[in-house]
Amino acid sequence: MSAYRGGMSRHVPRAVSLAASVAWGELRHDPARAALLGVRLLPAAVRRRVGPVERWLSARARATGPGAAPSAVRVIAPAGRPVRPVPGRVLHLVTNSLPFAHAGYTVRTQKLAEAQRAAGLDPHVVTRIGFPVTRGVLDASPVQTVSGVPQHRLLPARLPYGQGALLARNAELAGRLVERLRPAVLHAATDHGNGRVALALREAYGLPVVYEVRGFLEETWLTQDPARSPLDPVYRTRRELETHCMREADLVLTLGAAMKAEIVARGVPGERVLLVPNAVDGMFLAPPPDGAPVRARLGIAPDEYVVGTVSSLTPHEGIATLLHAGVELRRRGVPLRLLIVGDGPERGALQRLAARLGLDDGAVLFTGRVPHSQVREFHAVLDVFAVPRTDERVCHLVTPLKPVEAMASGLPVTASDVTAMRELVEPEVNGRLIPHGSPLAWADAIEMVLYSHKRRLEWGAAARATVARERTWDRVAATTLEAYRSLGCV
Repeated sequence: MSAYRGGMSRHVPRAVSLAASVAWGELRHDPARAALLGVRLLPAAVRRRVGPVERWLSARARATGPGAAPSAVRVIAPAGRPVRPVPGRVLHLVTNSLPFAHAGYTVRTQKLAEAQRAAGLDPHVVTRIGFPVTRGVLDASPVQTVSGVPQHRLLPARLPYGQGALLARNAELAGRLVERLRPAVLHAATDHGNGRVALALREAYGLPVVYEVRGFLEETWLTQDPARSPLDPVYRTRRELETHCMREADLVLTLGAAMKAEIVARGVPGERVLLVPNAVDGMFLAPPPDGAPVRARLGIAPDEYVVGTVSSLTPHEGIATLLHAGVELRRRGVPLRLLIVGDGPERGALQRLAARLGLDDGAVLFTGRVPHSQVREFHAVLDVFAVPRTDERVCHLVTPLKPVEAMASGLPVTASDVTAMRELVEPEVNGRLIPHGSPLAWADAIEMVLYSHKRRLEWGAAARATVARERTWDRVAATTLEAYRSLGCV
């Protein structure tokens, strides 16, 4: 996918200087984050061996650091000079991107930009200041091309400490990029840091701003610690900052109807909010690969059923419910394997739970993170795709990407009956909705689907047809093209 190659030693000195400035600031304000940065700079082979240490540090540093504590609403606009925009040129302002970060967020950025390019636009991506050096990549170049899409990195010699100063410097460097590229529109994606930088650039250069709400990260933040509440000042400030970006943007894009309703409830006129759902490209709509080689590699017998998911392993994904349901199904004699593809902060806890439940004999397989290009190989192993999300508010609001990809691969989907999943799953047509948090209900539903081969085939075909009809990246790109046209950018 990427034109990036390691060994760009001429970029290392500046990256080391940048990393040292971050380390010094962290050491003064948060030793745990300083240690975490040190671990991330270790050689890959060493870093893998100290994985538990990295996860331990990450858990303790999660809510601190120079970019984590929200600050004042306004980012000071850089001193800009007039630019003559190039029609159709788009600058996407994002937090991180491929090939250095692999998640639904980065896949969406890349696929949307590729589809826009195919539609005749000229998309460029710029990542948050310091990325990917702050992820431990010292030899990244200031610009690289990923599948035809230019990716720009803001890599100064030093980073200021504190979010306000950091975003001001981010806006300054992004302003220089705007003067070079002369985009016609600034397209910022969640979170509010990107939106606030884009609004500062609008003030400096008069360019329209589109804010793409991919999630409500203040809601996700709540799910990471049971002690947190909506009364917490951090939650309230983050919500206010997100709402500010939504209200101030010229247009707001978002993933689903539930998300649009939330945005409108925050005071954004409905006509300024457009739906750009999660989608797939032709790779996922092609005939699925043969699953036999991966099944053999994983030690799965031909007569065993496989139920699983591809997901970030976070608390609100509800994977524990699936593990408990797996125990019940095996108790009933169902020849079942559970396949959990992905990684995240909950992986260790889930593996320990599986062991306590007696699922440590190969009944559940944790693969860890796999490249996006290999996801379909694991889809081909599955009989049923599961989305056992919890009852958290974020689960009712945000429509995830992974089940869309599974549906495109022709898999029937069993999902928690939460608002966002009702936008994807049509009960008894392309899947089944199940009460969240009920292992027995999940076991009953999965057993019914597994023992009806005809139903699995029909639901899978219907799921694929739904995605092919409504959720392709070229359709999403066409929607963004019309959005830009309404702002006079094309």
